[in-house]
Amino acid sequence: MTSAPLVFDRAAVRRNLRRAQKLGPATFLIDRAAEDLCDRLSAVARRFELAVDLASPTDAVRKRLRGMDLVSTIIAVADPAMTPAHDDPTIVADGEALPLREDSLDLVVSALALQFVNDLPGTFVQVRRALKPDRLFLAALIGGDSLTELRQAFAVAESEREHGASPHVAPFADVRAVGMLLQRAGFALPVTDVEKLVVRYESPFDLMHDLRRMGAANALAERRRTPLKRGTLFRMAEIYAERFSDPDGRVRATFDVVWLSGWKPHESQQRALRPGSAKTRLADALGTREVSTGEKAGR
Repeated sequence: MTSAPLVFDRAAVRRNLRRAQKLGPATFLIDRAAEDLCDRLSAVARRFELAVDLASPTDAVRKRLRGMDLVSTIIAVADPAMTPAHDDPTIVADGEALPLREDSLDLVVSALALQFVNDLPGTFVQVRRALKPDRLFLAALIGGDSLTELRQAFAVAESEREHGASPHVAPFADVRAVGMLLQRAGFALPVTDVEKLVVRYESPFDLMHDLRRMGAANALAERRRTPLKRGTLFRMAEIYAERFSDPDGRVRATFDVVWLSGWKPHESQQRALRPGSAKTRLADALGTREVSTGEKAGR
């Protein structure tokens, strides 16, 4: 069995999360995701008895869920780097090795955490196993073209000053890839979509400060281990401002929030019809004449 590629240095991910807690976290993205997650969940016409919040970096999701009449009990699965919230029962575990009993949960939610998992398909499989049949997994993660402006500015600046670029921004999964991973993990009725958010900053340095306060500083396994030269950093800021600023001088930063949902399979769920099993012809439904293969349609 092949192991997942090592994209993220999980020890560095934990250091980033600890530093974010000390700095005072920037919460505008997670707060927005928590609100949207609960709105999406409210559209599901059922109640969930036992839920798990999987590695969300703050308690924003759990606070909102406690105010809804859709979930009876919610447990936090928190990374070892995080300080557990006193209000919630908590399991301390790595997001890549979940100590969850099979067929035990009614709902698993996660907000803005799974983008730092190396083995995303493996995590999806563990979540699917932990859910009871016909129960829901709903999550949001950073993906797509997130931070494309920062990625481009660093690449150009390092090519000019360092004669070669090193990775600074994670290779985020796009919405189609996440949908395929859900299917591979065995989820039924998988749905994915993306919400693009554009945040404006006074300078690229303010963006980078917010990323540190989100626990989202560079944790790539192949990142440069020596400090970035001051001249390269300031050149990056110049390029960023030249290419991605608005008329008022503020710079733009793109965040793509990829939403995903899937159900653990159950015989009661809707399924696609087998080819050839339809009872009504499409031509009859459209009120037209059926043209067989090889016959030319009349003008």
